[in-house]
This record gives sequence, structure tokens and C-alpha cells, in this order.
Amino acid sequence: MKRVRAVLFVLAGALMLAGCTLVPTTESPSTISHVGFELLSPTIPGTDNGKVTFITRPIYIVDATGHLSPLSRIVASPATLDSVIGELLVGPTSIERFAGFTSDLPKGFVLVGATLSGKLGVIDIATPLTSLSLTDQVLALGQLVLTAYDAGATGGIEITVAGTPRLSLLPDGQRKLIVTRADFASLLNP
Repeated sequence: MKRVRAVLFVLAGALMLAGCTLVPTTESPSTISHVGFELLSPTIPGTDNGKVTFITRPIYIVDATGHLSPLSRIVASPATLDSVIGELLVGPTSIERFAGFTSDLPKGFVLVGATLSGKLGVIDIATPLTSLSLTDQVLALGQLVLTAYDAGATGGIEITVAGTPRLSLLPDGQRKLIVTRADFASLLNP
């Protein structure tokens, strides 16, 4: 009896699967007249004719000589500080790594948020950069400061850890609460 049930079960399954192959074939293509959910719309569904445009913004990566060099990244317009810093966290592409570019931001770097308050950028991170060597701290902060500057933080940036402001290490060994592009200009590739 079990064997008969198993054979009937396999036979029923085979008949159901055979029904899937009964799609008629044609030699000429057919047009799709309706695509649901406005998937073919040139604008964003659910908006007032909103369109996505993209722009390029520079991010700063450590080159083979140990200096900071700008590389272009594509972000949605209008570019926010958060989106540009997010591209910085992605790091160099495989081609850029092959060319000797690296990032001194740690692998587990977690960006809580990056906002502009006037011309001041506030970059909130989950853990301090103090686990890095002093040289790596300076380069990582330089990457953040220079990238943020080109994203609109022309008044400098303030690094916060879980919302608490932290002093940032400068290339000359001093520490400041608000650091600017001028503080890290010496790190740029000449």
C-alpha cells in the first residue's frame, strides 16, 4: 500500500511539473502592454515626478606614498555629508588597491551619523580612533576632515563618539575639538 501511495505521489508531482512546460513558444517577440507598480516610469513612483540624479564628490584615500589623494565617487544628488562619508567608508576599489591606495579607517569603523550644522560637520562614530597608532589616527582623521570639507563642512568637523565630543589628534601632535582642512593640508599629495 505504501508503494502504491508513493507511486501515485510521484505521478501527481510529475503531472503538475509537466503543466509548467505547456507554455506556447512563438518565433516573434511579443510586447508587454502593462507593467505593474510603475516599474517602467521615468520618475520615482509615489513622488511628484521626482527623479534621481547623481553627482561626483571627492573622497580622500591614502596613496602609495602615505599622502592623502582625492578620488571621485558617485553619490545621489543632493549629496549629504552622511552619504559622502559613507562612500569613504567603502574604501578603495580593487583597482585602486592594486594601484597602492589604502584607507587608514579601521575595518570595523561604524559611522553613527554625519550632519552639517551650518558649515560645521559633526561626525558621530561608535568607537574612538584611539585603538589606532598615532600615525594611523592622523591619516584617518585627515581622510574624514578633507572628505567632509569637500562635502560642505568648510568650517571644520567635530568628531563625537556616541554623541560625546572628542579631541582630535593633529599632524603636529596637538589636539583640538574642531579641526579644519588647514590642519591636515600637510598630508595632501603635493
